Formats: sequence, structure tokens, C-alpha cells
Amino acid sequence: MECAYCAEAVRDEALACKHCNRDLRVVRPVILEIQDIVIELDALQRQLDRAYNRLAMVETPVRYMLRLAGLYVLVPMVVLICAHYSFFFLFNLPPLYLRIASIVIPLPFGFALFSVRKIGFAGTLLYGSIAAVLGVMGMLIVTNQIDGVPVMPANRREWQEIFEYASSIALSFVTGNLVAVFIFQVLPSVMARGGKPNAAAFRMARILGQHVGQEQLRRRARIIQDLLRTVGPLAGVMATAAGSIYAGLKGILPP
Repeated sequence: MECAYCAEAVRDEALACKHCNRDLRVVRPVILEIQDIVIELDALQRQLDRAYNRLAMVETPVRYMLRLAGLYVLVPMVVLICAHYSFFFLFNLPPLYLRIASIVIPLPFGFALFSVRKIGFAGTLLYGSIAAVLGVMGMLIVTNQIDGVPVMPANRREWQEIFEYASSIALSFVTGNLVAVFIFQVLPSVMARGGKPNAAAFRMARILGQHVGQEQLRRRARIIQDLLRTVGPLAGVMATAAGSIYAGLKGILPP
């Protein structure tokens, strides 16, 4: 928490500020209560944003869906097709460059789905999958028009490569979305949360070493508690990013 007198950071358990030496026993409960109120307000704001989106979808469903489809399906699809045409036919670059671009391009769209529209994992996966399928189909049509190859894959291996490529694009959408969740929801919640570390964090802190002072043990438990609150979302980001990279590069890298 911050000292009410000098605005310097102090531990939530402190009874006096180490910077200005002012007594915090009177203001400490008020500061901690304000922190809890801020957390509740953030949660209420997220609920309000979701309710606003649902209301907009109910009141003007066609306009709402067309706007989302245009921004988060049509635009990334066109960018992916343009990248495909540029890399393959204008600059004649190796397929690796296109695959990397196809992983990078969807990230900001998935990020914006949460940061702007407050759409979570399921909605992002839906929009990302549609954009991926349409984008890959557009690439196949472009290749057919220029090189004269069949639009539809000819064998099981080609179908597998198309599926992996589309999966990579969709997972990239989800990765961007989870990054936004981590930045705008998880981290502020962890940083604003105060109070005493829970019993599980204290037990883990004691397992790591009991021969420390009570203050050091409390500090260690607090760090463990904050890490546990962030490890789940961070693991989700890493897993989807790894899945997107693996699916995107699997078909072109040597075994």
C-alpha cells in the first residue's frame, strides 16, 4: 500500500512508514478498505462492460455483429491474404516468413477483442477460427488464380497442413486475448490486492525454509501468493502461444 502522508510504498502490515516515520495505525484500515473497494469497482466495471455488449447485441444485433465481423474477421482475413500474396508472389520469400507473419498478425486483433470489446476466450476463439478458415480459403483461391493449382487440397497431408495453419492463426487470436486479460485484469487485481497472505502461502513459505524471521516469512508468503495468482493466466498465454507457433511452423520445418 502507499503511505497516506508521503505516498511512498510500504508493506500492508506496516504500522509506521519507513520513509516519513508517520504512524499508520489509524489510516491503515482505511487504506486497505479503499484497496478492496478499488478491486470491487474493477470487477463491477468488467460486469458493466459485458452487460453493455450484451445489450448492444440485443438492441441492434445485425449492426453489432456486422461491426464485430468487419473489425475482427474481415480485416485480419484481408491482411492475412495480402501478406500471403506479397510474401509468395511479389517478393518470393520462403514459406517460413509467411508462417511467422500469420502468427504475429492475429495477435493485436485478439488483444483488442478483450481490451476494447471485453470479449473473452470463447468469443475470441470463435472469431479467430472464422477469420482463420476464411483467410486460408482466400489464400488458396489466390494461389489457384495465379498458379492454377486446385483450390481444394488433393490429399490427406495437404488437408493436415491446412488444418494446422488455420489452427495456428486461431490460437494466435486467443494468445493476444489472454495477454490482454493478463495485463488489464490479472495484474491490476494482484497489485491492488492487500491484506495478510493466506494459510496456503504461509505453508509454502515455511516449506522453502523455516529458519527465517516472521517478517521475512510473511514477505515470502506474500510473494508466493502473488505468483500463484498470476501463474494460471500466464501459463495459459504461454500454452496458446506455444500451440500457435508449433502448429504454424510444424509443416515447414524439417523433422
